[in-house]
Amino acid sequence: MNRTYLLLATTGLLALVAVAVGLPRQKDTSHTLAQPGEAPTGIVLPPATAKAGPLTLEGKLSGAWLMAGPSEAYAVLKVRADQPREHKRVPVSLALVIDRSGSMRGQKLTDAKRAARLLVQRLGAEDRLALVHYGSDVRVFPSQLVTEETRQRMLEFVDTIEDEGATNISGGLQAAAQELRPYLRSFRVSRVLLLSDGHPTEGLVEDGELTQLADSYQHEGMAVSGLGVGDEFNERLMRGLAERGGGFYGYIQDSEKLAEILGRELEQAAGTLARGVVLRLELPEGVVDAEAMGVSARREGRTLVVPLYDLAGGQEAQVVVKLTLGLEATGAERTVLGAQLRYQDVEADRLVETALALTAKVTEDESVVRANLDREVRVHAVRALGAREMQAAAEEMKRGNRQKALGMLDNARRLFGSSAAALSGELADVDRTKAAYLNAQDETSVKREALKLHRKSLTTFGQNNSY
Repeated sequence: MNRTYLLLATTGLLALVAVAVGLPRQKDTSHTLAQPGEAPTGIVLPPATAKAGPLTLEGKLSGAWLMAGPSEAYAVLKVRADQPREHKRVPVSLALVIDRSGSMRGQKLTDAKRAARLLVQRLGAEDRLALVHYGSDVRVFPSQLVTEETRQRMLEFVDTIEDEGATNISGGLQAAAQELRPYLRSFRVSRVLLLSDGHPTEGLVEDGELTQLADSYQHEGMAVSGLGVGDEFNERLMRGLAERGGGFYGYIQDSEKLAEILGRELEQAAGTLARGVVLRLELPEGVVDAEAMGVSARREGRTLVVPLYDLAGGQEAQVVVKLTLGLEATGAERTVLGAQLRYQDVEADRLVETALALTAKVTEDESVVRANLDREVRVHAVRALGAREMQAAAEEMKRGNRQKALGMLDNARRLFGSSAAALSGELADVDRTKAAYLNAQDETSVKREALKLHRKSLTTFGQNNSY
């Protein structure tokens, strides 16, 4: 076995044992957390920047120097869209998919129908809309331009929706894609908007099967947004649909806000500058592994592929990457991470690619590393580590593991507290969540707090595709 891999494996095993039996933790080789009595670093390094088309890619590492040998470091990458152009609106082709299964009975379906009516009213004659609703079966109003004549017929179709049947999410998605497909060449922005409150019970029922559908639609040119309604829905599935589909994810506890959320979806879709956005991270020799924290990613050999969501004017996406290293000391700059951004420029209707390299020097002197840490990356890394604890706490809350959930909230608070001046908002969020969780009187209240915490964690990771 390669000596570097053996050392890293041993370090990881010791860290796990330390957590399990309460022994002191291994030294923080990333130098991310401030040590007791340590003066905060004041260095802010300039980011590496690359721009092509309407998106700018920028990134930087933990510091100008990294530790030799087995260690860890962080990188922060941001993708930023140009500011929105005034009086510029992209015609859109949408398919609204409404769950009308029995569990939507009552106010949820009433509000879903009201939101659908408002969406129909807001679209113009240059836009296309298909309407789909499903229970056990699937019913479709075919995609049409939203003229005054078709608008009235669309509104009448919405009025006929009544709750019945099981939850055939795949049937609804497949019908929506079938309606959008013929117009992909004519419309540069096409999107499926799914409203559902439940778990799939008919058609494809496994999360992986459904998210694979969204992934295939995204590659065809159709984004997928998943909007969960009420307290009883599969947020992993809805988030997975959005992540794999390049769209947006929402947890809508108050169904009356559906109309507002759909309005924001329309604004985002109509203002889209880039779709099919993908970040590819190349791992050179000496970089053992990389984790994109809080986002969906896959490995392709020495490349970490991170799909992002469609970006409208003024929006951005941020990815914090944890790097596991086994570097040799060198006084010369060396590439630690290569980043390539690839996307479809909506206005120019062309594929755009741009790239940058993140470099650093490598030393065996820990004091040099600490003296050259980047303050901003350090804060982003701590924020991501805390967000991971928040997400884990939300899962334990849903499972009813009270002590584990509280322990993870305390872990998040300790992490945020190491950069308290910069992360005061995150500290307040954790304190509010803990207080609400302790005061929750029933299972429904606990689930609500877990869902709220899950949503906060996504924002804390730096993702801006959740409502």
